[in-house]
Amino acid sequence: MRSAWRACGVAILVVVLGATAMAQSQPRVTITYWQYYFESKVKTMDTLIAQFEAKTPGVHVVQETFPYDSYNQKVASAIPAGQGPDVVNLYYGWLPLYVGSGYLQVLPAQAFPSTQIEREFVPMIKAAKFDGQYWALPTAVRTLALFYNKDLFSRAGLSRPPITWDEFRADAQKLTQRDAGGRITVEGFGIAPNGQDHQLLREILFRQWGTAPYSADNRRVTYNNAQGAAALAWYTDLVTKDKVGVIDFFPGGNGYRDAFNAGKAAMIVDGSFAIGAVQSGAKFPWGVALLPRRTAGGAPSNFGSFWVNGISRKATGPRLTAAVAFLKYLTSPDVQRTWLRQVGEIPASQALAADPKLAQDPVYGPFIASLPYAHATFFVDETAQRTIMLDAINEVVLNHKDPKAALDEAAAKEQKVLDDFWAKQAHK
Repeated sequence: MRSAWRACGVAILVVVLGATAMAQSQPRVTITYWQYYFESKVKTMDTLIAQFEAKTPGVHVVQETFPYDSYNQKVASAIPAGQGPDVVNLYYGWLPLYVGSGYLQVLPAQAFPSTQIEREFVPMIKAAKFDGQYWALPTAVRTLALFYNKDLFSRAGLSRPPITWDEFRADAQKLTQRDAGGRITVEGFGIAPNGQDHQLLREILFRQWGTAPYSADNRRVTYNNAQGAAALAWYTDLVTKDKVGVIDFFPGGNGYRDAFNAGKAAMIVDGSFAIGAVQSGAKFPWGVALLPRRTAGGAPSNFGSFWVNGISRKATGPRLTAAVAFLKYLTSPDVQRTWLRQVGEIPASQALAADPKLAQDPVYGPFIASLPYAHATFFVDETAQRTIMLDAINEVVLNHKDPKAALDEAAAKEQKVLDDFWAKQAHK
């Protein structure tokens, strides 16, 4: 019997050694992963790639990063030339352009069944579905919430964050500080149209004031009405009448967050992706709260967004197989937990997002609580549509244009963007 076991052990050892030798003799598949440079994401991805390669010794992943402002141009020039990434990280709002330009390939249905995706991911995942198919998947998702400076609230005699937008405006007035010449030294609200406020206007204020921004089929602009104008007026009044904030008080795309971290803005609206920056930058007690509502019992709304990983058309043959394995890894529960700890974004998995410990967390909780009513805007050209909304805000604030007239102009421009996009789709 001992000799039989000995013979069996030798046979197993031969098989294992033979399989190892075969694996070592196989050429290693190298795939390239691209994302824009954001320090916590890049460092986390370095760690994840090392872990993936340890589990998948036949695949080598090379991460390349680029400045955000040049990222899209890099992708646009590389992929048509047969170069660039096999797996690419992109903002979900860019998907229609990436699909329309032929940069991506549909996720293989066998590896990523639609029914499984919609069962396992949070509802906003459907924004990654185009032309009836999924083209990319997220590791994490984001919503918006109110960050507030507890020290400044206490000094202003405020015991809690605002529940309604009327309370928000009154609180912002109490929190605003000025010098002897009347210039703002501390903003009650770090207003930032080019930060997250254009999303605040589009998906939260418009809806809470009674109008959806677009039709259900995403083909028509619907915000240029009395309700939309009232919402825009309320927002721009914060600068022009209430004077609780100054646009570009701290310059730069993240200036509103820098102002908050410096103790120069008492409240900001920001995404869950900002948690890490606030944790490391703010040197005072701060809190996170649900966004206010129009009325205490009114309907809530929020803006949901996410970055996705898609497979480029460059990935074929063994590289496609490797890319599929890497994408499965990037969307696994273990990676989602790591991403939460290291980057601060909410897991895209319904099961993980519903974790009671996470939902009750004083920092993450308000973002998670907003997931069920968060709207991920269907952008056909995110850059163009964002610019149009910013222009409407500036027309009111800087040029004193009537809010309804500003929205009429914006709607006409944005409707053309939508019409041009859908017309191209009809001719494909």
